[in-house]
Amino acid sequence: MKLKSMQNMIVRTSLVCLVMLLALANAHAALFEDDEARKAILELRQKVENNRLTVEQYKSANATETSALGNSLLGLLRQIELLRSELANLRGMNEQLAKNLAELQRQQKDDSQSISDRIGKIEPLTVTVDGVAFMAEPNERRAFDAALQVFKSGNFLAAQHHFVDFIEHYPSSGYLASAFFWLGNAQYATRDYKEAIINFRALATKSPGHLRTPEAILSIANCQLELKDSRSARKTLGDLIHNYPKSEAAVAAKERLALLK
Repeated sequence: MKLKSMQNMIVRTSLVCLVMLLALANAHAALFEDDEARKAILELRQKVENNRLTVEQYKSANATETSALGNSLLGLLRQIELLRSELANLRGMNEQLAKNLAELQRQQKDDSQSISDRIGKIEPLTVTVDGVAFMAEPNERRAFDAALQVFKSGNFLAAQHHFVDFIEHYPSSGYLASAFFWLGNAQYATRDYKEAIINFRALATKSPGHLRTPEAILSIANCQLELKDSRSARKTLGDLIHNYPKSEAAVAAKERLALLK
């Protein structure tokens, strides 16, 4: 706006000078000699030319400034684009780093779990069965659990084979007393009373303080009754009441003994 206003002012001044020149030439030509008239005209023309040059210089100067400003703006735009590009690259790198970190953490978790699983397969573990805590090897634990699962499924013949194998392979196992107990029950279920008595007695003899011992002795008496050996059954029940008076098996033994008398 400032440039345009300056230009208009200079143009108006030039026009006024030109009009004055023409007026002076026409109205007062008689007052001047030819040389003086030409001199006045030349001076006016010089003023017009000076004004034109001033306008051109002003336009040129402003054009240079405008060009310099335009170049500065272009430079800033280029820098902004470069910064945007670098920011996009940094975001991409950050996303990739986050993915790599997540993958590394997942891999470490998998590796830790794998190591724990491998250690669990070879190192003894503390287990508690029938109120007794002891160390057991993984294979030992799996063998006992498998035998007990077969028993619970109702396949008592197969359960007998599993428990017999277990007792042969792990004669010093902390599971041994429980293995004798469940083996005797599996044999009782298949009416193999004599073998059941042998294994129930093995439990009572090897582990008299075991949680299952009173129940095993009661089962011996039941086997004797099934074999029609009432005399031996009464003695077994009496021993049970005497040796384990506070047990639930002793309460059942008293009721059973009362019926036998």
